[in-house]
Amino acid sequence: MYLNCHSYYSLRYGTIKPEQLLAIASENGVKTLALTDINNTSACLDFVKLSSKYKIKPVLGIDFRNGVKQQFILLAKNNNGYKNINDYLSLFLHDSKLKIPEIAPQLDDVFAIYPYVHKKTYLLKEHEFLGIKPQDLNLLKFSKWNAFRNKLVILQTVSFQNKKDYNTHRLLRAIDNNTLLSKLSKSEQGQETDKMLPYQELGTIYHEFPEILKNTAYILDKCHINFDFSHQNPNNQRCYTNNEALDFKLLKKLAYDGLAYRYTNPQKHVFERIEKELSIIEQKGFVSYFLINWKILKYARSKNYFYVGRGSGANSIVAYLLRITDVDPVELDLYFERFINIFRQNPPDFDIDFSWKDREDITRFIFTKFKNTALIAVYNTFKFKASIRELGKVFGLPKLEIDLLTKGKYNIQHLDQLSQLVVKYSTYIEGFPNYLGIHAGGIIISEKPIHYYSATFMPPKGYATTQFDMVVAENIGLYKFDILSQRGLGKIKETTEIVAYNHPDKPPIDIHDIKRFKQDARIKYLLKNARTIGCFYIESPAMRMLMQKLQVDDYLGLVAASSVIRPGVAKSGMMRQYILRYRNPQRRNDAPKVLLDLMPETFGVMVYQEDVIKVAHYFGGLTLGEADMLRRGMSGKFRSRDEFMKVKQQFFDNCKKSGKPDDLVIDIWKQIESFAGYAFAKGHSASYAVESYQSLFLKAYFPLEYMVATLNNFGGFYSTELYVHEARMNGGIIEAPCINTSFTQTIIREKTIYLGFMFLQSLESKTIKQIIEERNAHGLFLNLDDFIERVPISIKQISILIKINAFRFTGNNKRELLWEAYLKITKHTAQEQTITLFKTERIHFKIPKLPSSVLENAFDDIELLGFPLCSPFDLLKNQSSNLLRAKDLKLLEGKTVTIEGYLITVKNTRTSGGKIMHFGNFLDRNGDFVDTVHFPPVADKFPFEGKGIYSITGKVTIEFDCVAIEVKCMERLAIIEDLRYSASALPKFYSQKEKTLRTEQHV
Repeated sequence: MYLNCHSYYSLRYGTIKPEQLLAIASENGVKTLALTDINNTSACLDFVKLSSKYKIKPVLGIDFRNGVKQQFILLAKNNNGYKNINDYLSLFLHDSKLKIPEIAPQLDDVFAIYPYVHKKTYLLKEHEFLGIKPQDLNLLKFSKWNAFRNKLVILQTVSFQNKKDYNTHRLLRAIDNNTLLSKLSKSEQGQETDKMLPYQELGTIYHEFPEILKNTAYILDKCHINFDFSHQNPNNQRCYTNNEALDFKLLKKLAYDGLAYRYTNPQKHVFERIEKELSIIEQKGFVSYFLINWKILKYARSKNYFYVGRGSGANSIVAYLLRITDVDPVELDLYFERFINIFRQNPPDFDIDFSWKDREDITRFIFTKFKNTALIAVYNTFKFKASIRELGKVFGLPKLEIDLLTKGKYNIQHLDQLSQLVVKYSTYIEGFPNYLGIHAGGIIISEKPIHYYSATFMPPKGYATTQFDMVVAENIGLYKFDILSQRGLGKIKETTEIVAYNHPDKPPIDIHDIKRFKQDARIKYLLKNARTIGCFYIESPAMRMLMQKLQVDDYLGLVAASSVIRPGVAKSGMMRQYILRYRNPQRRNDAPKVLLDLMPETFGVMVYQEDVIKVAHYFGGLTLGEADMLRRGMSGKFRSRDEFMKVKQQFFDNCKKSGKPDDLVIDIWKQIESFAGYAFAKGHSASYAVESYQSLFLKAYFPLEYMVATLNNFGGFYSTELYVHEARMNGGIIEAPCINTSFTQTIIREKTIYLGFMFLQSLESKTIKQIIEERNAHGLFLNLDDFIERVPISIKQISILIKINAFRFTGNNKRELLWEAYLKITKHTAQEQTITLFKTERIHFKIPKLPSSVLENAFDDIELLGFPLCSPFDLLKNQSSNLLRAKDLKLLEGKTVTIEGYLITVKNTRTSGGKIMHFGNFLDRNGDFVDTVHFPPVADKFPFEGKGIYSITGKVTIEFDCVAIEVKCMERLAIIEDLRYSASALPKFYSQKEKTLRTEQHV
């Protein structure tokens, strides 16, 4: 009898979780229930999937509203009706200018229900009805509609469960309207009576109008919706060639055609692996999935786009032969069953990374090439701190108090009533969906129209996006194509382009010659010595330290290191065990024999996701399907917590039955539990290692070009400053932006690197474009006057260029140039220059001599670039005589030393007891790295105070050849004050300025 029910996917309106709505209905004796969220279908598929659990027949529809004003409700008679409703809703979600009309459209297989308005009449069609609320019944008796009872139905809206829910609803409406709760209009709220009543009670309310009860039952009886959640049949585009048999022939042909490209002399086991994979791919119905990926990447190669196929898809030799991935699964003995196996129910996916500059075109190609395509949504939910902030504003709390609450620095008992309410209701709405966003890279290509499953909305990105997320997509058999972007590929591609113009005599770089890279001596040196700044995935302090400890200098070692560095391995204590066993073969016997036999390559340490599956399968006796469910469950991707717990119990039961010692079982389970959610698939690590090798090759042979590309692609782990430093350490000559040389991005000429205009804070892109276009069209600028005549520019914009010394080619001091610019340019933004027949001669002013110092230049650099182009140690207030350097520390193990370092980065972490500690990364005066460890007592007593130079005192420790300082005390050293902003210097500064102005007026 309920035709209008809302879940909390009626965003910032409803308050009930979809499953909770079913549970409430079950408790109230309801056998059929219609979910009609407001302009939203996010919950629909889950609602249908869960309904059988509560023995309730699901009905799907949509409550169409303009804001909160209800226009009509559309209910689907069947799946076709649901699609038609989604088609209609999507019109409005794609164009925000469209308003939902008062009259519902006539759609096939759809019922329409209007809210009752006493004085308004409609000529209702066969599929249309009028909804009567309990509070409308008295008016109905005196209305002409009383004579048309065959068109009347129950409209008891359900938005809340109880009074608390209604209060929460009002707060959500206040947040949505960005208003104080006290000022929230009644018209913006639902009614407190919008809740579910027991079936019998609802029948009693309408007992005088049996026709209404009958009509409502008729509608619900006529509605039947059905979706397949068995995971047996993929619902992605079924065929690539419009014929499944032809698809398989094409896939097989492409696989064997790719042999010549990948293998010089393929052995028998290669052919056996191909046939095995092809058989499983065909059996599971994933042939078109491979072919669609192949087509996308064929297009990418035709455009010379760089890409990396990673994730567990790299475990497939068919993917390798189709050039979807660049990892040889035979060489690495990769476990295909981690990607696809006959027991695995959830669909596979390839993660394809493109350069951040190329991904947009790839997305466009997919939407153009394939018919039923959409991006996948994510549910952006209310987080606790954000909820505190939003509700604090709704209750009118002052900002200071809101800030205090968000930091959690309060005793709930000591808060006033309003603050307590803010905290209380923040816990209620935490986890509620707030708005729909876009998945990082997920795209679905469906056999049926997307609207068969969901309405779509149109985000600013400009592509239709489902209203459900990736979990729902998987539940319904829609496996996604992950089209992702990363800056690492942009760096690699751009480096090859920079090398081409900076070294035109050199042959083109074959960046895909990974086999040669694996043997390269220079690359081995960089790896072993962790000289990897700027290199993809291996440049962070933690990764560089791990590589030093392992002394990694080969591909397999790097593949393992890429997964060993993940949080869970360290948390389980197995990272240290892995290092010990890697360096000392005798320590490998410490591993339980059963684990050593299963994972000889990693010395009995679980490093990859496949290891979890192997251990669960061979040690724990689980099937491959159960083992994969265990792995997914530990990474938080389980569909059902109950299923996961059941599999976990099965693991322990199987071990007990087979007589395995309890201590061993518990120890192995702890290892699984500690890192399964963080570990990489081996193929994923191998894919990362391939990209790392490409980066390493460029860093080894073209370090300056590679650093320029790193800067232009906005770096990596570190700030721009460190990459500039790294370029300087490799012999680069760093120049500030120059009017006659620089471009938007950084460029290099032989060994001289000119920073790009884009790094200048507050310099507008319009100004940059005008400078470059004018220079390209009419040649270099001769002087400041020539520049002002040719480029329309405001005094604010030209001041930035002068202060960074971009006019140094003129030979004039920049302080004098600033005065000249102020005299010749108005304070308002300049208009476009007009061409005149005669050139007007400019007035030349006599400018006083105003020398600028090196320190002043450094402060301008910091203001405009964010860092000085000189050594930061030159800015110390008191120059130090400390001669200790990082290179000296190896000889001082166990000694307490004091060294000065420029802070690069800090990693904050917590001890097992929950206390804060830090790992610091500094540069010494020579530009070499100093690593520090700050245990909780020191971290508390000597906190970091932001960017700057620190005097660090501590004990030198060396573990596995890695040198670090265990800090005992630390002090941030004072730098020279910028006198231009010094309070003591201001009177002198203004006195000089007045004197100069008088001189100028006299002239």
